[in-house]
Amino acid sequence: MRKLKLDELNRASVSEFKEQEKLPVAVVLDNVRSMHNVGSIFRTSDGFAVEKVILCGITGQPPHREIEKTALGATQSIDWSYSDTTLNAVEQLRAEGYIITAIEQAENSLMLNTFEPQAGKKYALIFGNEVNGVSDDVMAVIDHCIEIPQFGTKHSFNIVVSAGIVLWDFFAKLNLNN
Repeated sequence: MRKLKLDELNRASVSEFKEQEKLPVAVVLDNVRSMHNVGSIFRTSDGFAVEKVILCGITGQPPHREIEKTALGATQSIDWSYSDTTLNAVEQLRAEGYIITAIEQAENSLMLNTFEPQAGKKYALIFGNEVNGVSDDVMAVIDHCIEIPQFGTKHSFNIVVSAGIVLWDFFAKLNLNN
């Protein structure tokens, strides 16, 4: 088996990407401290063609060398904005018609494998701080909480791994299972 060369992948240009249909998802980063995590989430968001990324609180913003190290240019393709607080971002997204969904371990959370995103709806997926998770004030106003089932000894996945798992699941359920 031969690996494909970059020019054989037929990837969209940035301008083509901006015009293509997007996964109806806004990724919200709630006080994410690692610039490498931020960059990796931009790159993952590009890979699944999400609508936008919202950076909140202490989350780093492009342009930044440490973000670009892992984003590999995805900060140019993905629409993004900054909000001083995650709560302000959530209020704006709710006004835009997004279903507010935390990715967190919480009472009455829904396991990812059982959650079925609805076609025609838009979702704001909130990923929390690497240590503290999604802020308590944000947890108080969410519509849903999704938890990724885990079976090992650790208490959580890295935020980038979580984003990859959840975005793939949404992409597959909304685009591939029809």
